Amino acid sequence: MKLTDVQKLINERLLTSSKVLVEDEAKKIFKLFDIPIVEEKRETDVNRILEACQKTGFPVVIKGIGANILHKTESGLVRVGLNTEDQVCDAVREMKKFAEDDIEAFLIQPVVSGKREFVAGMFKDSQFGPVIVFGLGGILTEALKDIVFKIAPLNDADMDDMFEQLSSKKLLNEFRGEKAVNKEAVKKILKGLSDIALTYPNIREIDINPLIIQPDGSPLAVDGLIVLEEIKEEKYKAYDIDLSVLGSCYYPKSIAFIGASATPGKWGHMLLTNTLSRDYKGKVFLVNPKGGKITGRHVYKSVTQIEEDVELAVVTIPANKVIDLIPDLKKKHVKGMLLITSGFREVGEEGAKLEKELVKVAHDAGVLIFGPNTMGVCNPHIDFYCCAAHAYPLPGSTALVCQSGNMGTQLLAFAEQQDIGIRAFSGSGNEAMVTIEDYMEAFEIDDLTRTVVLYIESVKDGSRFFKSAARVSRKKPVVVLKGGRTSRGERAAASHTGAMASDTKVFDAACRQAGIIQADQPMELLDLSAVFSSLPLPKGNRVAIMTLGGGWGVITTDLCAEHGLEVPKLSRNIIERLNRILPPFWSHGNPVDIVGEDDPDIPKICLEELLKWDGCDAVIHLGIHGKRVLVNNMIESVLRTDPDIDRKAVQVFKDAILQFEEDYTRYVIKLTQKYEKPVLGVSLLTDEISRTLYRLEGYEHKSVFFPSPERAVKALWGMCQYNDWRKSHANQ
Repeated sequence: MKLTDVQKLINERLLTSSKVLVEDEAKKIFKLFDIPIVEEKRETDVNRILEACQKTGFPVVIKGIGANILHKTESGLVRVGLNTEDQVCDAVREMKKFAEDDIEAFLIQPVVSGKREFVAGMFKDSQFGPVIVFGLGGILTEALKDIVFKIAPLNDADMDDMFEQLSSKKLLNEFRGEKAVNKEAVKKILKGLSDIALTYPNIREIDINPLIIQPDGSPLAVDGLIVLEEIKEEKYKAYDIDLSVLGSCYYPKSIAFIGASATPGKWGHMLLTNTLSRDYKGKVFLVNPKGGKITGRHVYKSVTQIEEDVELAVVTIPANKVIDLIPDLKKKHVKGMLLITSGFREVGEEGAKLEKELVKVAHDAGVLIFGPNTMGVCNPHIDFYCCAAHAYPLPGSTALVCQSGNMGTQLLAFAEQQDIGIRAFSGSGNEAMVTIEDYMEAFEIDDLTRTVVLYIESVKDGSRFFKSAARVSRKKPVVVLKGGRTSRGERAAASHTGAMASDTKVFDAACRQAGIIQADQPMELLDLSAVFSSLPLPKGNRVAIMTLGGGWGVITTDLCAEHGLEVPKLSRNIIERLNRILPPFWSHGNPVDIVGEDDPDIPKICLEELLKWDGCDAVIHLGIHGKRVLVNNMIESVLRTDPDIDRKAVQVFKDAILQFEEDYTRYVIKLTQKYEKPVLGVSLLTDEISRTLYRLEGYEHKSVFFPSPERAVKALWGMCQYNDWRKSHANQ
């Protein structure tokens, strides 16, 4: 068979009801793509079957094949290790009895020895396209589900990661007298599957199960199946977006609030007053057919009455009236429309039709639509807060996009509370024109953005999302929290490989492959944004732990181990240096327990000694910061019970503790900058003035403190994960 013959065969089989290429047909295609296959003969007559067995040499394998037979083993149509002609005849007779109407022919194969069986394959995902599968095979495939996914096409780092992710990866090493698996040969198979899928779009599923590893470590495909489908052309995005226009909408020199309202609580009042309450320097115009005054400002009865051009229109009028607004926006050269209004696709078919018509008219007029059904945008760098959240985080480097208004409100409020700087925020709404991928690509080329943080509930174009994220991740971290992560059930599939996948597993695989760091909870999004925007990346995964008390050190060590972070033993040299600082009964190991000494210089000296140590890549320090909360509570108890206490002395003591903590946070910043290693703190206790980030003018890095060890470890793990991905994809 030649490559040109394959499409002909596919076209012929697509005309049939089964749309399946049976085992020997599939293997002919495998062979064209350098996938090693077992030698076999196809026969229908019993006498010819016996002749083939003699030429193959006993023992043999006999299989019944047919277009309607997808799983031969489950159907009782595979016999392994037949040693005589009588056994062959009995096997053929029994198989015909089971499925005579479906059997088209019999395959005769030699018995392939090998104690390890894997599965390799491909299935077509509706969002991400061809997905390559590798994992534990044979009869254990669906029972154990030790399977790894990657989006095609594959590179070398992707395939190495597939091997690393397997729970049963020890089977890739030497095993019970058999040599280690030839990984390069397996990579050729996985690459071949990727190439087949990309060459022939009509292929929906490919199954190689089992892929037997022979005693010399070489893989051999002894079974195969290809399932076909008609190609469905779907265009996810009707119009391309000018990213420079998208970026400029975060810096509007003039805004028209269309649908401005004098009624508190209405969107037309809430967004207006939120914007005006800050120090936004642009011009603000109010539009309402009733005219008059709102918030003491003149109200225009239409956009066209405004004497000058407008850059951004904030629209809160009813959905059915928005489309009639477009010609007026075009006359005023409006670049973007922040469409707060709901009543479009989210309400059903009629709303979806209205949304589609609106997008076309707006695109033709050169107006970019944010939303509809969005909670707004903000850009702290120009004090521009035009959103439902009355939260005002500091200017920073974290770009935040949310597909949920409530989630956006929560995250902005938390960012403000914890002093986490925000580059810009957008509630993406229905994404009728500007999609999550557009936001990601706009922030990719934005110099002020260091981290892109996304809350996602759905992705319209998985392939574009994957490619965009993989490209952005090479420059800056992309952090994602996916809503609706519970699987919607296993997909209907003809092959073992296709049956293994769920939407959740494929999305998770795409994120890992694209270098996206996934968060499990909302607060983790900003924990990760805090460390990525404030600390240097670790060069490895070795962690030194400094603690004020042994218990926290033990817990943190366990958490590090659970997340694949190494807590190395201290070198003799660093133990000797710490011996000069700490009392004789200190732990003499990692974690370093500084045993509650009162000398305020001890934590600073110990922290620097650990950062000097070339045996660690990051430091987690616990319990030094936040002691003031404990002390303050103790002092309050004393003041309530001891009338003789010197209150001035107490205040001096309180001030000294607070001063120590301020000095300590500044010292941590200086050490972080000096040694270019991430330092993550865990506060002993927190109160209303506790924050995640502490700044020092003139320094790029910041002090980072979390309220618990697990949040600190999880954030550091995210940094290590991202750094590992960047290193593995540096030359890809």
